[in-house]
Amino acid sequence: MNVAVEAPQATLFEPVALIYGQPLEQLPLDLYIPPDALAVMLDAFEGPLDLLLYMIRRANIDILDIPMAPLTRQYLDYVEAMRASNLELAADYLVMAAMLIEIKSRMLLPRPKLGEDGEAEDPRAELVRRLMEYEQMKLAGQKLNEQPQAGREFFWVETLVEKSLYVRLPEVSPEDLKAAWMAVVRQASLNKHHKIGREELSVREHMGIILRHLQERGGFVQFETLFDPAMGAPGLVVHFLAMLELAREKLIEITQSEAFQPIYVRVHSGGTEPGQEDS
Repeated sequence: MNVAVEAPQATLFEPVALIYGQPLEQLPLDLYIPPDALAVMLDAFEGPLDLLLYMIRRANIDILDIPMAPLTRQYLDYVEAMRASNLELAADYLVMAAMLIEIKSRMLLPRPKLGEDGEAEDPRAELVRRLMEYEQMKLAGQKLNEQPQAGREFFWVETLVEKSLYVRLPEVSPEDLKAAWMAVVRQASLNKHHKIGREELSVREHMGIILRHLQERGGFVQFETLFDPAMGAPGLVVHFLAMLELAREKLIEITQSEAFQPIYVRVHSGGTEPGQEDS
């Protein structure tokens, strides 16, 4: 029967002290430690991962090949000391202690679980991954802390400036600029010269023009085609009045197929020349 026996490994920590050049492996049993001493030690670590990383780096061992037995034993000693001082603070550390004991137990199993690639899965893989991620974040935080900070590397300096030395000009809003421009336009319109000329335009003449235009186009055209912009505003007004007069005398019809559709003008059936009345 094969029995797995764990080989003895060297301790992770260096001697706690040097007395006259001689290493001191452990503290004297009659050494008095003040109750607040552990509180100072707890403040040095930010959590269980920080404590584990401190143990590993201090012992100068490979993080990818962690000796679980001595690490777990020394970690449990630390947790026991913390529980005697501050049970609430040691809660997270107890969870990590349970994880370390589980990893140590799994490493003693004769048949480790095979991974997807066919190789044996290392029980320490998850712990190593968390430690490496934590170390990266810790180093990044240290680099950020090394950046210059106000109040630590430099201070802001404030100076008083006399109001007479600095003239603050008022801001011009778009509304103010618009109001100023409209005032200029109104002032210019007061000085504008307008000459009124007399032009005689005949509504009857434009009525004939509309009827001839309808006859040339087959008696059915779109409303806009009857108006020529070259007539000018007075001519267009008279032309429109002529169209209304033709519609009143029932010489033309203004139709639309439905709402919002083009408007058409056509000759009324049975229409007569301008000036004639319907029988």
